[in-house]
Amino acid sequence: MSTEDLVEKAIKIRSNAYVPYSKFPVGAALKTKSGKVYTGCNIENAAYSVGCCAERVTIFKALSEGETEFVEMAVAADTNRPVPPCGACRQVMSEFFSKDMSIHLTNLNRDTKTFSMDDLLPFSFNNEDMEK
Repeated sequence: MSTEDLVEKAIKIRSNAYVPYSKFPVGAALKTKSGKVYTGCNIENAAYSVGCCAERVTIFKALSEGETEFVEMAVAADTNRPVPPCGACRQVMSEFFSKDMSIHLTNLNRDTKTFSMDDLLPFSFNNEDMEK
């Protein structure tokens, strides 16, 4: 699957977002080492803090299906610039993505910027920090 196809899947899944409060649908598509692609969208709640961003929905969906090795991810939203992931998503991504994994950020104009995980969250807190 090409990067463009992954971006299109992220854009398409946005239509499933549940965003009655922010009106800001976001979609994500995650390619695994096995070749399978998982998609997800953001889901809000009246108690704002219990909602979940598209990136985390997608990662958790893949993990819940037994996938643990990831190749690349695309994230899409209707923004002026390629949409950046929030801090919580970056932290979850750093737990499961290699430092050199490609993350393609895009908008509906298909303006796309690609970053490595290490570019998005340098010097991240990780499982090695939990060891004494």
